[in-house]
Amino acid sequence: MLSSVLKSKRAVEINIEIMRAFVRLREMILSNKDLARKLDALEHKLESHDVNIRSLFEAIRQLMAPPAPKTRRIGFLVKERAARYGRH
Repeated sequence: MLSSVLKSKRAVEINIEIMRAFVRLREMILSNKDLARKLDALEHKLESHDVNIRSLFEAIRQLMAPPAPKTRRIGFLVKERAARYGRH
């Protein structure tokens, strides 16, 4: 390193500051990884919430839709085959 080549007090101080800068850089990278992990977890949670909210709105829309009109046919239903009149 610089201090081993120059062997001065100033070179030693600069070398220490360089090491501190690398330590801070490593801490920032680790904290960014942690932050990225937390953001991924939050994004995943929000995606699952989006799906739940979408299905909730769909259910509300179905409840808000007017019911289909019920129609009744006049007469009665025959459960046997129709007779063939006039044809042989």
